Amino acid sequence: MPGYGIAPAGQGLLPWSWADERLRASHDFWLATVTPAGRPHLMPVWAVWTGEVMWFSSSLRSVKARNVAAGSAVSIATDDPYEPVVVEGTAEVVTDPAALREFLDAMNAKYRTSYEEDFLEPAANASMRLRPEKVIGLREKDFTNTPTRWTFP
Repeated sequence: MPGYGIAPAGQGLLPWSWADERLRASHDFWLATVTPAGRPHLMPVWAVWTGEVMWFSSSLRSVKARNVAAGSAVSIATDDPYEPVVVEGTAEVVTDPAALREFLDAMNAKYRTSYEEDFLEPAANASMRLRPEKVIGLREKDFTNTPTRWTFP
């Protein structure tokens, strides 16, 4: 859009390390899913970024868990409105014990909790793993120069 003030392509882009740091540090996230009827569903969640995937969990009966199980597109955003990072991709419900242990260890370390395996029991709880397809980040103080998009295969 002419005159909008966005820098020419390739200028002012943020390094991936900037996004990675914010994904690791964010305490809370906003998770967006889509219902089978096509309605958006937005909820705050705790989540853990491992450097490759985003983990989060919820009751199996929750709308977000049902949406993910139905194949919903997923977006999750950090809680900082001034330097947001948004991850878009495909999420899946995970039941593999080794993967759940990895998630549990990462969550306990990040949130200083001491949850045990029963917290992520697949019979009652949906542990979900989001694989990024696209990540978007920007700095509000320099929003005309810093909007950056990273894509993943």
